[in-house]
Amino acid sequence: MGLLALGTALDWPEAKKQAHLVRSWGIKQLLEIWNKAKGKERDAMLWGDEVEYLVVTYSKDDPKVLLSLRQADILKALENDTALSKAGCAPPLPDGSNSHTSQPPPVFHPEFGRFMLEATPGKPWGIEFKELLEVEPNMRLRRCIAKAHMLSNEYPITLTTFPRLGSPGVFTDPYYPVSGPKLRSQFVPDEIANPHIRFPTLAANIRSRRGRKVQVNVPVFKDEKTPWPWKDPTVNYDLHNWPEDDDVRNGAAPENFIHMDAMAFGMGSCCLQITFQAKNLTEGRQMYDQLSPLGPILLALTAATPVYKGFLADTDVRWNQISKAVDDRTPEELGEKPLVNDRWRIPKSRYASNSTYISEDPRLRPEYLDPDLVIDESIKQQLLDGGMDDRLATHFAHLFIRDPIVIFSEDLKELDLSKTDHFENIQSTNWQHMRFKPPPADNSIGWRVEFRPMEIQITDFENAAFAVFIVLITRVILSFDLNFYIPIKKVDENMETAHARDAVLTRKFYFRRNLFPTARPSRSGSSTPVASRPPTPTGPVEDEYRLMSVNEIINGTAYAKATSSSPPSSSSSSSSSPPLKRRKTSSSEVEDNEEEDEEFPGLIPLVESYLDSVNVDVATRCQLATYLDLIRKRASGELWTAARWIRHFVARHPEYKRDSVVGEGITRDLVAAVVRIGECEVNGRGFRGVCGAGEGEDGEEGVEGVERLLGGFR
Repeated sequence: MGLLALGTALDWPEAKKQAHLVRSWGIKQLLEIWNKAKGKERDAMLWGDEVEYLVVTYSKDDPKVLLSLRQADILKALENDTALSKAGCAPPLPDGSNSHTSQPPPVFHPEFGRFMLEATPGKPWGIEFKELLEVEPNMRLRRCIAKAHMLSNEYPITLTTFPRLGSPGVFTDPYYPVSGPKLRSQFVPDEIANPHIRFPTLAANIRSRRGRKVQVNVPVFKDEKTPWPWKDPTVNYDLHNWPEDDDVRNGAAPENFIHMDAMAFGMGSCCLQITFQAKNLTEGRQMYDQLSPLGPILLALTAATPVYKGFLADTDVRWNQISKAVDDRTPEELGEKPLVNDRWRIPKSRYASNSTYISEDPRLRPEYLDPDLVIDESIKQQLLDGGMDDRLATHFAHLFIRDPIVIFSEDLKELDLSKTDHFENIQSTNWQHMRFKPPPADNSIGWRVEFRPMEIQITDFENAAFAVFIVLITRVILSFDLNFYIPIKKVDENMETAHARDAVLTRKFYFRRNLFPTARPSRSGSSTPVASRPPTPTGPVEDEYRLMSVNEIINGTAYAKATSSSPPSSSSSSSSSPPLKRRKTSSSEVEDNEEEDEEFPGLIPLVESYLDSVNVDVATRCQLATYLDLIRKRASGELWTAARWIRHFVARHPEYKRDSVVGEGITRDLVAAVVRIGECEVNGRGFRGVCGAGEGEDGEEGVEGVERLLGGFR
């Protein structure tokens, strides 16, 4: 999250009156950027990662863990650490693993939740392969520095969500009562949000614009003793503090769903995001398009969110929950009422999978585009008149169907074309799974692409592995001129599929059959593809893609066949962590057996083929192979996703009653396990000391199931 502007924020009735002006000025600022930067060339190939943390209070003697709301104090302590800010380079880790880095100290940022921190490297990463090996120690360093500026009982952990956020009782330190004037939530206090005026205003104006509280309903997991039909026992139907308290009496909390009612349940989630700077506009548009179909695959592969509000959910990832938590659409825009006051019916929340492709690649067929895309035609015409091409004008005209949610009155005095504040007001609140980012007003940075779908992982090793993997995939895309295009509607379907429990093993995803129309690697990945862009394809679009497992997409057909005969089973007997069963593909999904036998090379073999074609020293190649092996085994099921490990941990806990309830004791022990894993990693002890049952290397009881999460990599 970037710098937070200060000013007088308008409540929604006043902001609504100024929405057209902000959009108009935003388009003028965009065209100013376009005319300055459309010809930029030879920008350095740089990239950066963003890691988000929950801050929890935990001690071995305390039976409860809580969310610490001391974000501001922690950030102030970091800012006031003159030794850190003047060091010029990052301090050493306890094990000295970052002793050769030239990276400056990392940078810490606020996030929506007052219990969250975001950390980025001190400067962008470059293109050199050896720099990829600095990512993991740098992530460990960020965690180490953050911890050093916290209280002794506070810890930065990388769980996607706090399992009991919004549960009855005390779950924050300090405690605040619920049902405040901004969020008006039954479950969380206003004080849980960052106090900067942007955040409570964002939450309040989303609620005000939609005319009711957000409705975040997640299907509950049905275990052996879960009452059915299940009714969320935490919902208070007799609350009458605010008009929106009528929502639950009007059906906002359906049976068999965990009900949540505030932005904090979405924007209080942590993730791993990667941003790339392209060498020019054309390359940036190519990366945006080609990475888009990979988003759902990486979402499923990084699944880490099986618990909400103290209950096991029947989904494994966060995406739709955040989408619902910031959904500002009115009943008319949702299609619940006829259009009278609003301009369009809008199919998606402003937090959603992206709806556009933007490249001028001749391989981008009209059939791949969204036939129902909603755009502002007048804005598109403004952009066309300003010299922007049709495809990119369509993209921004789609983003600008949204209203600005937070407007500062001071920004409305005059249009300043040396800034991008009005453009970013719309751009930055379109939270799609890919984001195309123009240069800033001073043209000091290049065209960038942000990859946003991945869930945060429990360890820095895992987060580094996925970050490096995406970087290598971009190298492969550009070097081999890969073609991942499928219809954008199929990407939407894949995003929904990624939410299923164990989707990485039990579901199939639409994916392009042939990435190399002229040449492609052998099954082993040993040959180097010939980069030769074909003419515009003309055959049936439906013949260009098929359903594949994540294993096949990541590892290739041969590896998938070799590992699919013996899916891993859980050591838990609880139905909350059932033995994996691969869902059989129906006849409607696959036309014939030949399709299932069709060879696909796999993304990891493509990466290995690329690495074979460039000069990489042995030590670097070995470390990169470790990262690829982690991802390979996650895709095949040889190792578990974080979501599966958490389910297993809950199922094996002595306090779990097979009723879908994740109580305080379970949450405390889960967080304790995550803290312990993190401490071992930061101190250079690796994971073997916490693996397996019995006593670990540090003299404490081993962490349940962690060997199935992390294997023997460290």
